[in-house]
Amino acid sequence: MDATTAAVMEESFDSLLERAQAVYRQHFPMECCFERAVFFSWGCTIGDCQFCYMSNQPADKKPLETKRSRASIFAEFLLAKKCGWDIGFFTGGIGVFTPDEIEFMLRVAHEITCERIWLSIGPVPKSLLVRYQPYIRGIVGSTETVNPKLHAKVCPSKPLAPYERMFVDAACLGLQKAMTFIVGLGETRDDVQILIDFIRKYRIDKIHVYGLIPVAGTLYEGACIPTAEEQAWWIAQLRVAFPSLDIQCGIWSNRADRIPLLLKAGANSISKLQAVKLFGTETAKEMVGRCEEAGRRFRGTLTALPEADWDAEVARLSIDDSLKVEVKRKLWVYLKGMRKQGNTSPL
Repeated sequence: MDATTAAVMEESFDSLLERAQAVYRQHFPMECCFERAVFFSWGCTIGDCQFCYMSNQPADKKPLETKRSRASIFAEFLLAKKCGWDIGFFTGGIGVFTPDEIEFMLRVAHEITCERIWLSIGPVPKSLLVRYQPYIRGIVGSTETVNPKLHAKVCPSKPLAPYERMFVDAACLGLQKAMTFIVGLGETRDDVQILIDFIRKYRIDKIHVYGLIPVAGTLYEGACIPTAEEQAWWIAQLRVAFPSLDIQCGIWSNRADRIPLLLKAGANSISKLQAVKLFGTETAKEMVGRCEEAGRRFRGTLTALPEADWDAEVARLSIDDSLKVEVKRKLWVYLKGMRKQGNTSPL
């Protein structure tokens, strides 16, 4: 462990938090947004990551049968765009869609959002990165933990080496690089140096720091949920070590009370809220309020639907008419549900 990291580890939590908050203020505006991860499937051809709900799917449910419809995916991108949500990444089970299907969905998502998308679909070879490059901002490696022994236990069929090659290829193409890290898998605070070295080696631009969600039927079913302080400690360490790193913190709806602490530790944004299902509810309002409690202005909305000509938004898309019909139908199903939940008066 280098001397700087050792010194940071020795300081009190309050002192670390204060330093991390000061670093954040020097490099970022005092705002916060909700990041939406758009999933294209609920199954995975790997299926043995020991913490993941995808490892606990019924044996007779084949991963290829867990695909979402393209219409529902595009409808969700439209909602995210109009509600001002950032797209955390486009993701789903590894090996579920073909490269042609992925490329088509990325093209339409790029058209909807007018932005390049973060992509998280497992290790992507350089040839496919070149194909996807017009539509993607960067790639996300679902690394989960970078402690080698722990990673081999937690993700036996998802080694780090292919992700490391992908990061090198992405850098050659000028793409940004992001990774995931889950607090609570079994890492110790001594592992922070391994994480810092990994970020530095591959020049990671963004990291998603989650707190473990124990899932029934998995290895972590009875595991302790990491405390807010534990999750904040990792975020603060990274903020001090990497002042310009984009740090996103995963917050489940029942952990809203930890938002102020995680933002004060130096996180840029929040995710993991079931935003469509909970839009306009007291839970969504609490999430926004907790961000403001940390002194951040909340960008976008989780509580009031924006005024929009939704049908016109679909009509302008460069997709065939039959798919437009399906997108409109799915979009209005989402909107109807969102309007029923709490006070969702137009902005």
